[in-house]
Amino acid sequence: MHKRPELKLKTVAVFLAAAVTLAPFALFGGTLVSADVDQPEIPVPAIGDVHCASYCVYDKTANEVILSSDPDKRIYPASQTKIMTCMLALDYLDTDSYLTVSKNAMDNITSDSSVMGVRVGEKLEVSELLYGLMLPSGNDAANVLAEGVVDALLKDYPKGGGKTGPDGVDAAFLDKFITYGNSDPESSQGETSSSEETSSTTAPVTNIRKLGAFAELMNLRAKNIGCTGTHFVNASGLHSDDHYTTASDLTKIMAAASENKDFKTLISSPSHVFKATNLHKDDAWSYVKSTDYLLFDPWMAAKTANGERSHLVAIIGGKTGTTSKAGKGVTLYTVNENGHEVMVSMCGVPGDYYFYTTMYLASIAAYGNLECWNKDPVTKILGTTGDYRTVNAPADEQPQYDPFRYPGDELVNYIEEEKEPEDITPTATPTPVPEKKPAETENPLMLFIKQNKMISGLAAALVLAIIICNIILIVRVAKLNNAGKKRKKVRKSPDSYIR
Repeated sequence: MHKRPELKLKTVAVFLAAAVTLAPFALFGGTLVSADVDQPEIPVPAIGDVHCASYCVYDKTANEVILSSDPDKRIYPASQTKIMTCMLALDYLDTDSYLTVSKNAMDNITSDSSVMGVRVGEKLEVSELLYGLMLPSGNDAANVLAEGVVDALLKDYPKGGGKTGPDGVDAAFLDKFITYGNSDPESSQGETSSSEETSSTTAPVTNIRKLGAFAELMNLRAKNIGCTGTHFVNASGLHSDDHYTTASDLTKIMAAASENKDFKTLISSPSHVFKATNLHKDDAWSYVKSTDYLLFDPWMAAKTANGERSHLVAIIGGKTGTTSKAGKGVTLYTVNENGHEVMVSMCGVPGDYYFYTTMYLASIAAYGNLECWNKDPVTKILGTTGDYRTVNAPADEQPQYDPFRYPGDELVNYIEEEKEPEDITPTATPTPVPEKKPAETENPLMLFIKQNKMISGLAAALVLAIIICNIILIVRVAKLNNAGKKRKKVRKSPDSYIR
C-alpha cells in the first residue's frame, strides 16, 4: 500500500515548521535549547599516590607546617630559584628603570636554557625583565636582573656611606667579588663589567663578579628569612651540586616574596605581551604564558580524591622548575576559605611522572588546604576557585577590588572614592524615585535583549519570517488535504461507475 503524498507532505511540513521555529532559541540564548559544554570532574590522586621527592604545605598565617613529606630533604630547585631572584630584584630595583643586557649575562646561560629572548645591548624595563623571569622562566632575564641588583647595591648603598640595603648590608658586602686598580681581570672568572661605579676607595673598579655576588646576596636573604637548608650559586637555577634547597625552605621563600604586591601581580598573570625595545622594534615581539598550569584551572584543587571540599578559594600563582637532575617542581601561593595564606611546595617529580605534575600539585594543595580549614573552620571568604580566577589585562580593565593580590583592600574604600562631595546647601526634599529592579534579577532573555538590541532585532525579524512561512505551509497543507478528500469522494460516488 502506497502512502498518500499529501500525508507525507503534511508530516514534513510539521517537522520543518517545528525545527525552524526552535532555531532562534538555540541561536539567541532562549530557554528551550541548552548547549552546555563543560569540563568533566576529575578527582585528584590520593595524597599517598603522589610521586615526588618531597612536599611541604606551610600556613603563613598560622606560621606552621600543616602537611609534609620529607620537607627538609635536600633537593635541587631548578627554576624555583627564580622566586628568590624576583624578590631581590623587586627590593633593590625600580620597576620603571631600565637595564642593559650585558655580554656576561648572556654568556652565563646554557644552550638548553629557557629564555625570555633578549639580546646583548638591549635595553629593557625592569618590569619587562621580571615578566620574562617569572612566566617563560628566562635564564637570560635572571642574569640581567642579578647584575642590576649588584649595581644598585654599589650605587645606592656605598661602602662607608652609613646606609644599608634591605638585607642590612652596604657595598662592603661585595668586596670579595670586586677587583680594584690594575689587577689581572682573568683572576675574576671572566665576569667583566662595563660598570663605572667605584667603592669608597679611589681605585677604579676594573672587574665585578656580579653573578657570584648576587648568589651570595641570595644566601644572605635566605638566612634572614629563616631558611636552614638552602645554598644558591646562581640566579637562574642552572644545575650545580652546590645549588640546593628544601621544600620547607621554598615555602618560606614564597611566603617572604608574597609580602610584595608586585610579586603577587607577576605570579598571578596568566600571560604577558612584551613592549618594543631598542632591538625589538615592534610591540608584541613576544607573547608568553605562565608555566603554572594550575593557575588556569584552580578547580582541580577544590576537592580531595574522595570528593571532600578542600576549602581552597584562590590560587594566586606559583613558579615551576625543571631540570633532568631536579625533576619537576612547583611552589604555589594559595588562599583558604578561612582567610589563611597557604604556601605549597612540591619537589622532585621524576621523569616518568612529568605528565601528572599538575594533578599531583592539585592533590597536595587540596589536602593541605583541607588541613588548614580543619584547624580553623571559620568562613571568612565566600565563593569558589572559579570566582577568583585571575585574568591578565591592562590596568583599566582589571578588577577594581582585588583582596587576594592586595589583602589590605576593602570594598568600602572603592565605594567612598566614587562619592560626590557633600553639598551643604539646603535643598528641597527630593521626590522619591521608585527603586529599580537590579539587573541581575531580571529575566536572562530580557537582559540579553536590552544589551544586544541589534541582534535581538534580527532575531525578532527572523522569528516573524518563520511564523509567516509556517502559516503559508499550514495553508498549503490544508488545501492539499481538502483536495485529497474531494478526490476520494468522487471515486466512491455510485454515479461514477459504468454499468
